[in-house]
Amino acid sequence: MKLAVVVIDMLKDTFSNEYPITPHARAIIPPINCVTRWARSMNIPVIFACDSFLDGDFIFQGRMRPHSLRGTDGAMVYEELERVEGDIFLPKRRFSAFFKTDLDQSLRMWGVDTVAIAGIATNFCVLSTAFDALSNDFSTIILADACAAHSPAVHAATLNNYQNTPLYPLFRILNCDDLIHLYR
Repeated sequence: MKLAVVVIDMLKDTFSNEYPITPHARAIIPPINCVTRWARSMNIPVIFACDSFLDGDFIFQGRMRPHSLRGTDGAMVYEELERVEGDIFLPKRRFSAFFKTDLDQSLRMWGVDTVAIAGIATNFCVLSTAFDALSNDFSTIILADACAAHSPAVHAATLNNYQNTPLYPLFRILNCDDLIHLYR
């Protein structure tokens, strides 16, 4: 198994505003830093997939306020997340890190067959990325203690829906320590 770690939408705009998800996103910074530090020590690719919307984007026609606008500081990875040279920055226009990006091609070029996903929001962008990883024939792991939603109840309900599916072991929910133990 060749792994890649994808961190979803841990952006400056999320932390500079007080959205309902912000305190939960703050709480997952330590486990994300732990798993990315470990991944780098094992030569596992680390990808930061980040919202990168255009001003006037279709997505803002609903209740979502403009944020993470391409080219602004708010669309960059939050500074408390450890980043090093060699990490990949992947701008994305929609929920999934796979949608209209070259992520699947890059993962194949690196020989990756399994994707571990962290970040926000468990019930939207994390889950969309997980399903697209599966749809692109990658085994998929959602890192339960390194993801967050706007409420702990929504986070738990989302993970509970996929805890014991017929897709196991292609689709798993693990904590960061379990992932690290699995890849020793």
